[in-house]
Amino acid sequence: MLKYVETKEAPAAIGPYSQGVVVNGFAFFSGQVPLSPQTGEVVGTTIEEQAEQVMKNIKGLLDSQNAAFADVVKTTCFLADIADFAAFNAVYAKYFTGNPARSCVAVKDLPKGVLCEVEVIAAV
Repeated sequence: MLKYVETKEAPAAIGPYSQGVVVNGFAFFSGQVPLSPQTGEVVGTTIEEQAEQVMKNIKGLLDSQNAAFADVVKTTCFLADIADFAAFNAVYAKYFTGNPARSCVAVKDLPKGVLCEVEVIAAV
């Protein structure tokens, strides 16, 4: 049975999708970009500022399911510029201390022209 995630602690979906879906003890969260949950506007102009907002949004999703960063089993990270890899990792490492499995790729463009997006799968 599917349970759909809905929280005001992360940005609302900006398209035909949900913030996440919980099934069989796992939460599959949609990719988070650095949008303010309150305003829907992009937060920050640097990779560090944007990555911090992405982590706040992920925390909001995790909190909604009584989960924590330590419960994340897989992340997929998208960067607008692979040159931001080291700076992004510095922010990422502060939150994902459990070292979940991860993919990280550079992509041509991200929604709203942001610099990073992260999606997570967590045990809940």
